[in-house]
Amino acid sequence: MNNIKLILVVFLFINLAGCADITLPTPKDIIEKPIGAGSVKIGMTKSQIKEIWGGPDQVNYIENDERWGGPREEWVYFPMSSKTFPVGYGYFSKTKKLYFDGENLTNLVDSAE
Repeated sequence: MNNIKLILVVFLFINLAGCADITLPTPKDIIEKPIGAGSVKIGMTKSQIKEIWGGPDQVNYIENDERWGGPREEWVYFPMSSKTFPVGYGYFSKTKKLYFDGENLTNLVDSAE
């Protein structure tokens, strides 16, 4: 019985020690580089935008050969309410629509929706 307890304690210790590599951001880190505070620019790739703003809330595929000569991908980021993100959520206060031709951003629209 004591051997089983010892094995369980060692197993638990090893599992908890494995979590020690996770480091949470400090308040200073959050202030210096808040999530989504980066600037999104025309020409950026989808992965670069995901690093700054995270994944979109909605993805739409728009077919308009006459206007664009092929399909476009639209990423939609809906606004956050002040209850969700109360301090200085500025650019998240409006719906953002990002348009991609292939992997690169070709247009960015702020919407009051």
